[in-house]
Amino acid sequence: MSATTLTGLHTNEGPRVSWRGWLALAVLMLPVLLVSVDNTVLSFALPQIALDLEPTSAQQLWIIDAYPLVLASLLVTMGTLGDRIGRRKLLMIGSIGFAAVSVLAAFAPTAELLIAARAALGLFGAMLMPSTLSLLRTIFLDREQRRLAIAIWATGFSAGAALGPIIGGLLLEHFWWGSVFLIAVPVLVPLVIFVPLLVRESRDPRPGRIDPLSIVLSIATMLPIVAGIKTLAVEGVASLGIPAILVGLAAGWLFVRRQLHAESPMLDMRLFRRGSFSGAILVNLLSVIGLVGFLYFVAQHLQLILGMSPLESGFALLPGLLMMIVAGLGIVPIARRVSPRVVVPAALVFSVLGYLLVAISSQSGGLATLIAAFIALGIGIGAAETVSNELVLSSAPAAKAGAASAVSETAYELGAVLGTTLLGGILTAFYRANLVIPLGIPAEAAAHARETLGGAVAVAETLDPTLGEQLMQAAAHAFDGGVVITSLIGAGLMITAAVIAAVSLRGTRNSA
Repeated sequence: MSATTLTGLHTNEGPRVSWRGWLALAVLMLPVLLVSVDNTVLSFALPQIALDLEPTSAQQLWIIDAYPLVLASLLVTMGTLGDRIGRRKLLMIGSIGFAAVSVLAAFAPTAELLIAARAALGLFGAMLMPSTLSLLRTIFLDREQRRLAIAIWATGFSAGAALGPIIGGLLLEHFWWGSVFLIAVPVLVPLVIFVPLLVRESRDPRPGRIDPLSIVLSIATMLPIVAGIKTLAVEGVASLGIPAILVGLAAGWLFVRRQLHAESPMLDMRLFRRGSFSGAILVNLLSVIGLVGFLYFVAQHLQLILGMSPLESGFALLPGLLMMIVAGLGIVPIARRVSPRVVVPAALVFSVLGYLLVAISSQSGGLATLIAAFIALGIGIGAAETVSNELVLSSAPAAKAGAASAVSETAYELGAVLGTTLLGGILTAFYRANLVIPLGIPAEAAAHARETLGGAVAVAETLDPTLGEQLMQAAAHAFDGGVVITSLIGAGLMITAAVIAAVSLRGTRNSA
């Protein structure tokens, strides 16, 4: 959200909406809930996917990352497309496609096909998110109503994150892992029915042109960078990871250069000259990296090390996710009176404390420690994301709401990618390097155990009970050792986000 809407930098007033507008908000919340549920529920289904499809460590990361990577690569394109052809139309296309591909993902027989289905979900997901936020901008013309509507919209991510483990846990208790993908069907059917009835079509009267070369360059920027980071995490510095990252950076430079010199750019790069806009984007990015990275390792720790069921794991994280919702809504009246350069860093202090709590007690801490750590992390991220999201949206002209929303969502999804790629990749590398295989385990089984923690669990179940227990203890020790390292890195990312907010948001005001 944007502190500019919270802070009143835009003073234009418009007519207040009736109950029909709030009902439209409820319908437009459905894609938000779905995307956030999808991000968290897959982390809880991952242990079962690992046991069933037996993916390699790289494939396991791609199963999570294929969706947000494709989605993030196309969000700016789809935001501009929605401004051009109609935001409601694009939302309908994305909803129908997302539901259909979700069914295919549910029945994927191999890791490769599941990765392909997740990539296709990213394509249609990119049509959903910019459309919802930009449509809210056109529905709620009154500043006070729009402020509240965007706050509610932002908390939808936290609400979905809270519902994801619970719904996923219930499904995984009684059905196979593919059932978590079928959630999309009952969520999107009401949207397809009610959006044409409640939401008017809107578009930019002077949209930027669709530039195929810019689309290719945006994809060529993100894919090599993320793939390079993954390669470095799994294969080390001697791999092709560094060249891939350099290719992505070169493509990103060409993309920015093309946008700056184009008469009608796909993305107006001048927005990034505003400290409130660029600073809020970076806060969004780093916050989501921290959140997704935490969920990546905590879901595996709860299920594979502590032996909790998916449903039990979901309830264990529920207090933290609920506090994320409370913080996201509760920060709105505070942000009206206090500058964002103070509010955001103060909120992120809680996230730093959460990560440090995990790092200090990872090897000896129990369930209560993880719950307390996630509560602290949730408070910080919930409050910071609310303010920064509104800053992003209100920094852009209303006619460019789709493109601005797309940039905000790109930061969110890119953060989801980097959360598993950076923190998950580092954790995987540490686990592989420090796992001590007990004597007596066959070489093939040892190689499988070294791939992932899920692989070690699967191997342990086939061994003699005593040898299996030794393997599980060694795997837990190596995994939790990696959690200490990634938690310290996560704390560093939150400190960085707080410093960026304190420096870049000082030009914003807390009152009209």
